[in-house]
Amino acid sequence: MDIQAFMAAFPESKYHEKEPLKYYAYTKVGGPADLVVFPQDAAELQQMVEKAQALQLPYTVLGNSSNVIVRDGGLKGIVFMLTDMNTIQVGEDHQLIADAGARIIDVSQKAKEESWTGLEFACGIPGSVGGAAYMNAGAYGGEISEVFKSVLVITAEGQFETIPADEMNFSYRHSVLQENGVIAVSVTFQLAEGDLDAISERMADLTHRRESKQPLELPSCGSVFKRPAGHYTGQLIQSAKLQGYTVGGAQVSKKHAGFIVNIDHASAQDYLDVIHHVQEVVYEQHGVHLETEVRIIGREKIDE
Repeated sequence: MDIQAFMAAFPESKYHEKEPLKYYAYTKVGGPADLVVFPQDAAELQQMVEKAQALQLPYTVLGNSSNVIVRDGGLKGIVFMLTDMNTIQVGEDHQLIADAGARIIDVSQKAKEESWTGLEFACGIPGSVGGAAYMNAGAYGGEISEVFKSVLVITAEGQFETIPADEMNFSYRHSVLQENGVIAVSVTFQLAEGDLDAISERMADLTHRRESKQPLELPSCGSVFKRPAGHYTGQLIQSAKLQGYTVGGAQVSKKHAGFIVNIDHASAQDYLDVIHHVQEVVYEQHGVHLETEVRIIGREKIDE
């Protein structure tokens, strides 16, 4: 792979070679990428994508890396880390336009500052705007699809294109972005005029509920599994007596069974072993297959 040629094309850009991705992931696990690059804006990202394609370099796009597990072998090629693309702008008619690398928490706070309602549910979601659109993130009865107007993307051909809400194929933890190979650059949210006191009260309540019930004091990837129809994931795992189940440094949280936490320098394989065991036992005891919500990427070994 011609990583050096790519770097030579962007001599002023911010990047790290052979960078362990555990430095960026909420789980604190993940092997190295050949090159981690931090595009500063949409134009630079587009140029980088075109260059990577011209050099036939594989690439992966990450944001806040809050709902992802990178295997211990890391990722070949380039990782475009969008966290420096984090501008949030106020638009017309109660619209917020946020870069893909902005934190959805910060977007919800900006909405509150404007007394705009609709994003209160997202006040505790740790992911980035691009990731939230990618997986139709949700919490406490709300989903991104409810306040989504459009997304600006870079297509597989390297062109800018806008995808409106009615073409996103939103469903539970799913959007068309998982299928069409595009890169989200920015998202426009459609909100509504609200009451500042009511918005603040709702966000304070959700923050309290989150802090009291979720193991925020430890590294994790958030909710590991999708909610199966007719069931609650945490209750299934509790009923299977799996809370506290540990492999290496990864453990089913004793505070919230839907979370797997890093209690002692866990590896990605520790996480995956816990996930697989939970899936097996829950299926054996309840006949329910737990499908992962977390995105699992990368190689098992560095030399693959």
